[in-house]
Amino acid sequence: MRVLIGIDDTDNLESRGTGYRARRLGAWLMASGLARLKGITRHQLLVDAAIPYTSHNSSACLQVITESRLVDELVRSCRDYLRRESAAGADAGLCLVQEDRVGPILQDFGRQAQTRVLDRSAALQLAEDEEILLEGLTGDGGGIIGALAAVGLRATGNDGRFIWLPRLRELQGVYTAGQLLSTTGIEEIATLHGIRPPDTARIDLGSWARPILRGGKAVLLVEEVEDDAAGEWRVVPKEVIKQY
Repeated sequence: MRVLIGIDDTDNLESRGTGYRARRLGAWLMASGLARLKGITRHQLLVDAAIPYTSHNSSACLQVITESRLVDELVRSCRDYLRRESAAGADAGLCLVQEDRVGPILQDFGRQAQTRVLDRSAALQLAEDEEILLEGLTGDGGGIIGALAAVGLRATGNDGRFIWLPRLRELQGVYTAGQLLSTTGIEEIATLHGIRPPDTARIDLGSWARPILRGGKAVLLVEEVEDDAAGEWRVVPKEVIKQY
């Protein structure tokens, strides 16, 4: 079964961010034999003075594959990890739900979190109505809003960028499109306009290759290199990727 794990507000101004802790949590779950990590996405939420956030107000969602008999232990491990590893003063929130149970209502909540200031009581009520796990684990638990939103936005299939995929952060240099598609979690390579390079095309990953979530797939955005200095294609600039 596929499970989505949303986390938010695990950091403080002096610590590493929630994305870092999401990657560490995913590694911990795999090392414990509780789940296989498919990918981790970052989702941008509303930046507003009325919202207490650390730096950018983004949350993270882990997509994992596990067995139904392991779900209870998976929940306990996520709780234990976030309570132990969240930074001092953090208000960590955790949401965990089977992916095929995240319907339009939860997806709409995620979209609302990008444009409106939401109340945590509304998040708790929605989680109760939908019968999904949503908990505040440290501080005042304010991260539950972002954790629930992360799950909803991930389930839309069209929001955020990947901060972890198999092998992705290990790769540097130039690879063919075919190599990337067959050896990493990247599922599609395309330009902003949907043009796909051939499998033989050489792609320069640069220093910041972050696929986006589009059409339910991990899509690496690239552009053609006119002077062919480093390869026929390259990953689009960081500023473009950060828009997702």
